[in-house]
Amino acid sequence: MLNSALSVRKNRAKQVAAVGVAAVVAAALAGCGSGRTDEAGSGAGLVVGTTDKIFSLDPAAAYDNGSLLVENQIYSYLLNFAPGDTTPKPDAAEKCEFTAPTVYTCKIKSGLTFANGNPLTAKSVKFSFDRMLKINDPHGPASLLGNLDKTDVVDDLTVAFTLKVANDQTFPTILPTQAGPIVDEKVFSADKVATDEEVVAAKGYSGPYTISSYDKNKLVEYQANPAYQGILGMPKNTTVSTKYYATSDNLKLDLQNGAIDVGYRSFTPTDIDSLRADSKVKVTDGPGGELRYIVFNMNTMPGNTPEQKLAVRKALASSVDREALASSVYKNTYQPAYGYVPQGMTGAAEPLKQLYGAKPDKAQAAKFLADAGVAAPVTLNLQYNPDHYGSSSSEEYAAVKSQLEASGLFKVNLQSTEWVTYQKERASDGYPMYQFGWFPDFPDADNYLSPFFGPNNFLQSHFENPGINAQLTAETTESDPAKRVELLRKIQTDLAQNHLPTLPLLSGKQVAVSVPGVSGVEQTLDGSFKFRFTVLSK
Repeated sequence: MLNSALSVRKNRAKQVAAVGVAAVVAAALAGCGSGRTDEAGSGAGLVVGTTDKIFSLDPAAAYDNGSLLVENQIYSYLLNFAPGDTTPKPDAAEKCEFTAPTVYTCKIKSGLTFANGNPLTAKSVKFSFDRMLKINDPHGPASLLGNLDKTDVVDDLTVAFTLKVANDQTFPTILPTQAGPIVDEKVFSADKVATDEEVVAAKGYSGPYTISSYDKNKLVEYQANPAYQGILGMPKNTTVSTKYYATSDNLKLDLQNGAIDVGYRSFTPTDIDSLRADSKVKVTDGPGGELRYIVFNMNTMPGNTPEQKLAVRKALASSVDREALASSVYKNTYQPAYGYVPQGMTGAAEPLKQLYGAKPDKAQAAKFLADAGVAAPVTLNLQYNPDHYGSSSSEEYAAVKSQLEASGLFKVNLQSTEWVTYQKERASDGYPMYQFGWFPDFPDADNYLSPFFGPNNFLQSHFENPGINAQLTAETTESDPAKRVELLRKIQTDLAQNHLPTLPLLSGKQVAVSVPGVSGVEQTLDGSFKFRFTVLSK
C-alpha cells in the first residue's frame, strides 16, 4: 500500500522479491483462496468514521490512504490478502504462476462481472494495467509497476505479464496494491482519469461492495455486491457507511456517544490514551508499518567533506532519545525505530541500537565529531511538516530539538512548512535535513529499502551507492527465504554503519476504536495494511 505520508513517488524499475516466494507461488498454483463460504450478513448498517480524505476513486490517480479505504471495498484484484494473511492469494484470479522467469500468468475465474453487469475478462485486466501506465498520473501509483514491460491477453480468461527484470517475485505482492484494481474497459477512458461522479455512476468496479450514495469526504454509503466471488467473501453487513471528519475531536466524541460504530485513522496520541480508559469503547491495536524518520540532503547538510557529513549523522544517531519520543510525545502509540525495517516484519533488524545505543550517548557523539575534525556546536537547519504527519509533529520536533541541544553538540534552527510547499522545496534541495514518513505499499522488507536507497530513489537526497545497489539487486532476486533474510539484514547494517542516509526515529501501530457489539476489527488490522469492511459486523 502507499504511504499516507507520501502522495508522489519517483518512477523506478522494481527489483524486488517477496519473502516466502515458494509459499506465494505454491498457493497460486493450487488456486487457493477462492473465497470464503460465509453467508452474507443481514445485520443493521454499520458506520465507520475517519479523518482521512478521498483524493480520487479512479485507481490511476489514487495513491493515498483515504482513497485506498474506498478501493479496498469496491474493486477486485487478481490477487488480494485475506483478513489475517499477508500472503497474496487469488481474488478475481483462479490461479497465478510464473510461466517463465520474466512472465507471470494469471487465469481469471469464469463468469465474473462488474457491478454494472459488464463481463470481467482478460481484456479488462490488460486494459486496467495499460491505462495505469499510460495515464501515469503524478498523484497515482503507476511507479509501482516500474518492472512491468507489457500485458498480453492470452485468451478470454488468461493474461500474461512480461517483466523487465527476471525473478521479480514481488510482482504477486504488487498486484494487491493500489496499482492493481481491475476496472471496466467499457466505461473507463483509456487515457483520462475519471471523476468521482463518473466512477460512481458507471459502477465499473467489482469488489465486495458497491457505492449506493456518494458525498465526497462527507458521507459514503455502501451496499453488498452479490456478484462478488473473491477472497474476501460476502460481507457480514449488507450496508456500511463512512462518515468523514475534519478533526479527530469530533470523531472521538461521536464514538463515545455511540453515533458511529468504528473509528479508523486518525486519532491523536492523547485521543487514544483517553479512549483506552473509556469503558464505552474498545481500542484495538494492529501490526505496525508506518516509519517516521529524518532525511539528510547529502549535498547541503553540515560538513565540509563526505567524512565530516557522515560524522554529523552518526553524532545525531547517538544523541536522539527515541524512547522518550515514543512515550512522552506519542503515549506509546509509536515504538522506537532502530532499523530501516519496522520490527515484526520478516528481515527486520536493529543495527542502530547496537552501533549508536538505545539511549543518548554524548561521549560517543562528541567523539564522532572530534575524530572527523567537526567543531561543536554544529548548526542544524531542520525542517518539519505540521499538517501532513499529524498534529503531534510540532511536539515531536520540538522534543528532537531539545534533545539535540541538551547534548551541547548542536544548535537547531527548527522550521515548519505546509505540505504542498514542503514537497516542492524538499525535492529541490531546499532543506538540509527534514522530516519524512512512510507507510508500506505491500508487506515486504524491500519496500523500506529500494524506494529509499536504490537508484533514482524518491527521497532525491543525492544518496546512491554502488555497493548498496548491488546488495539490493541480490536480495530482490534471491528466492530462498532464509538467504534473503540474511541479505536484508546485511544491507541494513551496512547502511547504518557506513552511510546513514536517513535517521529512523519511530515506528507506528495501526489503531481502530469500536463500540460494544462490533466484531471483526481484529481480523482486518493485519500486516497487509488493508482495512476491509467485509469482516465487520454488529
